[in-house]
Amino acid sequence: MPMLEVEGINTYYGNIHALKNVSLHVEQGEVVTIIGANGAGKSTLLKTASGLLKPRTGSIRLAGGEDLTRLAAHEIVMKGVIQVPEGRRVFGRLTVRENLEMGAFTCADRKKNADNLERVFGLFPRLKERSKQVSGTLSGGEQQMLAMGRALMANPKVLLLDEPSMGLAPVLVDGIFDTIRRLHATGTTILLVEQNARMALQVAGRGYVLQSGAIILSDLAANLADNEMVRKAYLGEH
Repeated sequence: MPMLEVEGINTYYGNIHALKNVSLHVEQGEVVTIIGANGAGKSTLLKTASGLLKPRTGSIRLAGGEDLTRLAAHEIVMKGVIQVPEGRRVFGRLTVRENLEMGAFTCADRKKNADNLERVFGLFPRLKERSKQVSGTLSGGEQQMLAMGRALMANPKVLLLDEPSMGLAPVLVDGIFDTIRRLHATGTTILLVEQNARMALQVAGRGYVLQSGAIILSDLAANLADNEMVRKAYLGEH
């Protein structure tokens, strides 16, 4: 049974039909990626899944068939669907540790929160080194680590990653994707939106191609990477 299932979603911005009958699923422990051009609707899809946007029709369900479609965003967080937003969106005036503690607001179990903090510091030693530093003074790569660490503090059942490599130097991009691989190895379920289609298809098991708000192709990531249309349109090959 899928950990997350999106079925027949239609999302609008006013009169603009941004998502058109979009359906996808993510199995437990899977990394699934959504690739597409700018403006294709990738971030809109994640915002819809996390409750920041409401679809006019369609449904979003968690494992066991639990319906998330009409829940508020904070209620969806409580259910375990956690988004790392595009642009990182850390609390710039708070310290690294305070940002991480903000991610744990859904859990009153102090022992679990302490364990999660150690897990995050294990994944991102740089955050431990800078735990008392004000987050607004971190580099872009460090802020991305912090945004991902803050999400992990919430014990995600499904982690929604929106453009984690955006604006980062190539060497830092490699580090972010290494972290995604490590999270996958620990069983974390991930839905990844990423402009860097080549890297996304390397870490994902399956993928969907989104074009003008509609899914036009879905397959194993390896097959998508070999698909002629995908190679020309999204991998820069001619």
